Amino acid sequence: MTVTGDGEDRRRGRNETEEERADRMWGELIQEVRVAQTGVQILFGFLLTVVFTPVYRSLGDTDHAIYIVTVVMGACATGALIGPVSLHRLVSGRLVKPQAVRWASRLTFVGLVLLLCTMTAALLLVLRVATHDDYVPWLVAAVVLWYVLCWFALPLWTRRRYTSR
Repeated sequence: MTVTGDGEDRRRGRNETEEERADRMWGELIQEVRVAQTGVQILFGFLLTVVFTPVYRSLGDTDHAIYIVTVVMGACATGALIGPVSLHRLVSGRLVKPQAVRWASRLTFVGLVLLLCTMTAALLLVLRVATHDDYVPWLVAAVVLWYVLCWFALPLWTRRRYTSR
């Protein structure tokens, strides 16, 4: 068992210094962010082109509102998921890597939640335009449930189930 800087006892699976742990965690975080960044940037790029299509002009007020909310959330998700890169660049060499990793991790989590919201709204808009059926909200809800299960519930269950106390 090791004692952290705030006096709290905590088990570690590796024998590494705080700086070594921060370096390892930073590398892992950046790999994770690369996957999410690519997805959100592609989605955001496609969303930006919709307004220039003839179909956009024929959308109703509700669909216009859904589109605007989707684009804004996509922009926010993009910002949050690119944020860790800027954070690292601006604090690099300042001996604050453990703190930078914590903040980058928080930004990444916020970015994932915003990505979930963006994908939900985009799916809702596409299915509303494609089908005009009453089952669309139920289908979107099922997909959101799947995302929540894969992105949050399973990881949290795994964390609780397999983390030693």
